[in-house]
Amino acid sequence: MAAATAAVFALLMASALAGAAAGGDIVHHDDEAPKIPGCSNDFILVKVQSWVNGKEDDEYVGVGARFGPQIVSKEKHANRTRLMLADPIDCCTSPKEKVSGDILLVQRGKCKFTKKAKFAEAAGASGIIIINHVHELYKMVCEKNETDLDINIPAVLLPRDAGFALHTVLTSGNSVSVQQYSPDRPVVDTAEVFLWLMAVGTVLCASYWSAWSAREALCEQEKLLKDGREVLLNVENGGSSGMIDINVASAIMFVVVASCFLIMLYKMMSSWFVELLVGLQTCLVALLSRWFRAASESFFKVPFFGAVSYLTLAVSPFCIVFAVLWAVHRHFTYAWIGQDILGIALIITVIQIVRVPNLKVGSVLLSCAFFYDIFWVFVSKRWFHESVMIVVARGDKTDEDGVPMLLKIPRMFDPWGGYSIIGFGDILLPGLLVAFALRYDWAAKKSLQTGYFLWSMVAYGSGLLITYVALNLMDGHGQPALLYIVPFTLGALISLGWKRGELWNLWSKGEPERVCPHHMHMQPQPKTPPLVQ
Repeated sequence: MAAATAAVFALLMASALAGAAAGGDIVHHDDEAPKIPGCSNDFILVKVQSWVNGKEDDEYVGVGARFGPQIVSKEKHANRTRLMLADPIDCCTSPKEKVSGDILLVQRGKCKFTKKAKFAEAAGASGIIIINHVHELYKMVCEKNETDLDINIPAVLLPRDAGFALHTVLTSGNSVSVQQYSPDRPVVDTAEVFLWLMAVGTVLCASYWSAWSAREALCEQEKLLKDGREVLLNVENGGSSGMIDINVASAIMFVVVASCFLIMLYKMMSSWFVELLVGLQTCLVALLSRWFRAASESFFKVPFFGAVSYLTLAVSPFCIVFAVLWAVHRHFTYAWIGQDILGIALIITVIQIVRVPNLKVGSVLLSCAFFYDIFWVFVSKRWFHESVMIVVARGDKTDEDGVPMLLKIPRMFDPWGGYSIIGFGDILLPGLLVAFALRYDWAAKKSLQTGYFLWSMVAYGSGLLITYVALNLMDGHGQPALLYIVPFTLGALISLGWKRGELWNLWSKGEPERVCPHHMHMQPQPKTPPLVQ
């Protein structure tokens, strides 16, 4: 039962993050500030490259305003312009001195964004950069009743730390010039392609491993029955196989426990997370036990841990060193490789240990996850004023790059950088159902074409593909991946089972009808008629 409890806990922790998110989101929303004449620009991120005393310096990222001309997208078309401090600094009144085509650096102040831009334009400025009073980027919108919005200079808002960095350089007597441009993101980044392949490949490997383990347990059971011994493998309750079948109650509890865990991360985010080491160790031990069977079947008693195999003791130091090295170097650019290795090992381990016994439990689990994902990505904004799922995934409340319960790949050809990410739950939860489909096919001796596994894999891959299409259509704003994956995966199994007339068997029993070999030997054999002489 210890292994079963650990598996369920790992499932809940790994599924706490189930929303795909992309970097570069602007946190302020303006649903109540629609476009009006003179204030109808699309919001864009803007790169502000600086030069100090003629030498190239830091590059900052801001957001363009809804009013004013659009900022050029090509760096070669952007002009390098001198930057100067506004006087008064908030530019809520006319500047004391005329500006000859320079860009004014102003503080947020208490007046409207449009008012600042009008005063700066009247003073002869070619643009205005506003320092926000907080670290986030806010969209600069216009009031509904504003008129006379003929503003002909661009306005850019910088977060507080970036703006004050420029302010400090200017007040130190340095000459500063800036170049503003907004490069377009590629329609499809190769990172999303590789992440899709990684997710689908993980589900594929985990499903075959789960089905292989189930087949070995079944073969051992049939062998015992053929030998005439009344011994059954207690797979449902963990037993010697170390597996556990979740039920409807635990599937429903998933939403409650996972939500509590997500809120805890949102309120108390920190750099301590301990869930990846166990997955790597279990995965390696299970894999190596096929070649080192003697070491895996020989046990040594360890205090507080009980009986531990010699193979586990041999593998543990490597896993500990790997996890520690990743933790130490997690801020480096290449740390995503170690995080993905540890994450994939954990996902495969959980799918191999935790099993969906039938389609009924799988439907309840995925349906709960479907609404859970939508709520914490979209609906949670009403209570928390931001998407809880995305904030936790990106690590907005900490110096970390997000929690390590997601797979990520750097966006290699995106001028804005960042990562394409996917939560463990978007792979693990549908993977449990896909693994169930393969176990059913093997037990029913179905071919790849006549079974359910192939079509469930196609459905999962299609749902994940639609997720990335929606992600790009929404300009990189985080999307609940299970919103698209669950209808595809669950719908494919249910509709295919209904069409083949096997839905009830899939729904309730989760396994094909099998005749007990021991029972067959006990049946009376038909008498052979005597030979006619």
